Amino acid sequence: MTNRNKYEKIYQEDSNACGSPFKEFVEFFEHFEKNPATVLDLGCGQGRDALFISRKGHQVLGVDLSETGVTQMLEAAHKEKLSIEGIVADVVEFETDAQFDVVILDRMLHLLPTDDEKLLVLKKASECVLQEGFLLIADTPKQKALLHSFFATKQDLWKIEKQTKGFLFVQKKRFP
Repeated sequence: MTNRNKYEKIYQEDSNACGSPFKEFVEFFEHFEKNPATVLDLGCGQGRDALFISRKGHQVLGVDLSETGVTQMLEAAHKEKLSIEGIVADVVEFETDAQFDVVILDRMLHLLPTDDEKLLVLKKASECVLQEGFLLIADTPKQKALLHSFFATKQDLWKIEKQTKGFLFVQKKRFP
């Protein structure tokens, strides 16, 4: 069963399959000063992060492979009159010229089958972040080495704001 089929089935059986946002994301947005901000949620699923973030007044674009997940997120956003757009797309193939104040990768990297795909998504996600913007990553501890290797070569561009088990929050530095 592919991840697409797996999550379609999970989301169809439970409209809140992933539960509440991680406290680390909640705390970040509780203290995030820019409002409204633009946020890209790659691998948004049913929108657990997108919905919470939009309730804080931010504009969110959620991208996920699951049509059911994106539809559920948009239905919830419509009911609450939240500023959320949703796109059904594979995060590996997703392209945008837009720039965002915050880009989120919430426990989706480990679902990608190869390190090359993970690195491609990290590259694309990091390129979407505005100067002084943030890339917020939550994933399995097994991804730590890959994340470390990606950002180790980019220390002149990124500042680590939070690094704990399963979480890496980085801020893009201001360019002169």
